[in-house]
Amino acid sequence: MVRAMLDLSLMGRLSFRHAPPTRPALPPGRHDLGLFDTRDYVLVVPEGIDPAAPTPLVTLFHGGGGSAEKIMPILRTHAQTRGFLLLVPQSLFPTWDIVIAGNGPDRERLDVGLAEVASRFTLDPGHFAFAGHSDGGSYSLSTGLSNGRIVSHILAFSAGFMTVLAQEGEPKVFIAHGQRDTQTPIGTAGRSHARKLRRAGYDLTYVEHPGPHASQPAMVQLGVDYFLRDVARRG
Repeated sequence: MVRAMLDLSLMGRLSFRHAPPTRPALPPGRHDLGLFDTRDYVLVVPEGIDPAAPTPLVTLFHGGGGSAEKIMPILRTHAQTRGFLLLVPQSLFPTWDIVIAGNGPDRERLDVGLAEVASRFTLDPGHFAFAGHSDGGSYSLSTGLSNGRIVSHILAFSAGFMTVLAQEGEPKVFIAHGQRDTQTPIGTAGRSHARKLRRAGYDLTYVEHPGPHASQPAMVQLGVDYFLRDVARRG
């Protein structure tokens, strides 16, 4: 009997592997990476990065109908002051493929984007985070839990759902959700996610705040601190 082989890429599994850089590093600042003709990826490089030293990376996913320019401000200053690389993808369509019909072009583009960053900087495997707000939070949870071999931390803000078809590894998870969130109600979103992750044995920090669905700077600060809690502050 011939056994069918599962295509883990359709279940959200990335092919990315850490490898030493092979190309020149990019200078400090904001860079359109030139990887795609439509909705390109953006990389923020802070001052003082040694391309040969392991550097934390946060990949930040925007919400539905969003863009790199809309979501980038919530973490750009943190990246510059705390010394981590910030990769900001853009979904090919108005929101992420997993929200619309399942893993496809966005997963493929993400592999390309991560490989581009790794070709220019030495990345720290112990501080390799997926983060996002709203649909981006859902994408970071779903894709991060499916790729725990490479994703060390997940920072999910106001995430509406969590679809994990091929769980892997044990990433550390930070979830923040608003008690007055009418778009992704806390009972069926944040609290539900927290219960499931605790039952599954994940290292979880779950925080509720009194706000609505909008991004909360104080929660973002807590998430960054969680991600970098064992990394010395710069400056």
